[in-house]
Amino acid sequence: MSHSKKGYSKIPPGYHTITRHDGIIQEQVHDAYKARGKLHEPTICPECNAVFHEGRWQWLPAPANAHKEMCSACHRIHDHYPAGFLTLEGPFFLAHREEIMHLVHHEEKYQRAEHPIKRIMEIEEKPDSTLITTTDIHLARGMGEKIHDSYQGELEFHYNAQENLLRVNWSRS
Repeated sequence: MSHSKKGYSKIPPGYHTITRHDGIIQEQVHDAYKARGKLHEPTICPECNAVFHEGRWQWLPAPANAHKEMCSACHRIHDHYPAGFLTLEGPFFLAHREEIMHLVHHEEKYQRAEHPIKRIMEIEEKPDSTLITTTDIHLARGMGEKIHDSYQGELEFHYNAQENLLRVNWSRS
C-alpha cells in the first residue's frame, strides 16, 4: 500500500482484523520480532540493558536476578533485519544534508529515550541519497514526518503488512 503526503497523513495501520465469536473485532499484527509469549518481569536485555517492566521495554536500573532475553531491537540489529527504511534524496537534501541528518539524529534520540526499541540500525550515505534503517516502523515514519514538517517536499509511505515493514521516501527538488 502506498500513500503520498502533501500535508499530514497517517501510515496505513497494517492491522489484520479478526472477528471473535462474541462479535468484537480484534486488531492483530504479526511481527516475528515481538515476544511470542509474555516475558517474565523483570527481564533485562543482555545486549543493551533495557529492562522489560510493566509490559514494555524501558531504560531502568538493572534489577537483581532479572531474567535475560534479547529485546526486539537488539534481535533485529543482530539479524540485520530492519523494520523501517527511510530514504532521503533530491537536490535540496544534498545541499542541506548535514542539518537534515542532525534532525534525524535528534528525533531518534528523543524517541529512543522513551522507547528502547526505537533505534537507528545503519546509515548508508550514497553520493545522491542517504538510506537509514531502523528497528521500528514508527521511528522511520516519525523521522520522515519531522523532515517533511520542517522542509516540506514529497513524502511517501509504502507499508508491507505481511512483513510489518515500512519504507519511507522523502525528497525535495
